[in-house]
Amino acid sequence: MNQRLALLNLTIAATFVSVLGYASAAHAQSVSVLVAYHSGTGNTEKMAQGVAEGAKSVPGSSVSVKRVGEVSADDLLSADALVIGSPVYFGNMSGEVKTFLDSWAKMGLFQDRKMRNKVGGTFATGASFSNGKELTMLTIQAAMVMHQMLVTSGGGGFGASATTGPDSPGIDEKELAEANALGKRIAEVAAIVKRGNAK
Repeated sequence: MNQRLALLNLTIAATFVSVLGYASAAHAQSVSVLVAYHSGTGNTEKMAQGVAEGAKSVPGSSVSVKRVGEVSADDLLSADALVIGSPVYFGNMSGEVKTFLDSWAKMGLFQDRKMRNKVGGTFATGASFSNGKELTMLTIQAAMVMHQMLVTSGGGGFGASATTGPDSPGIDEKELAEANALGKRIAEVAAIVKRGNAK
């Protein structure tokens, strides 16, 4: 009888430890993704929503979407991952996105490398096929690298992009799928980085 009771207690204890271990492992992998963007016509905003939907598809992720002018230092510090989107203005990021990136020094983020090891990604919209979407993403990524962020892609080679000019119907399903893939990839990589940092 004592052996059966001991075995039952051992089984209950093992189950309890296993459940607690699983719960804490799942908790350790929860990630916060911030999608920050500027949009003049609504196209970049639509891509931002697509990125957010992709990130939300990863279990344990929480996602917030804000215009760059609404993002605070606390928003940036509390995020495990940051995805920035911009329309292309004269072959580069919009002035609003550049101002946002420049403001990080005033927020005290640059000096102490407070964005270090956060996962970063980018997306862009532009009027024509070759008007600077890749350059826009690369210049945003360069700013992220200066802050020692871990830049990754998904959807496309440098991030996700959409052609939105007069010859295009706006954001199509393929471009929205690229945005979803980017968001999902960013959340997945952020979970891996966070799990690795917790060891």
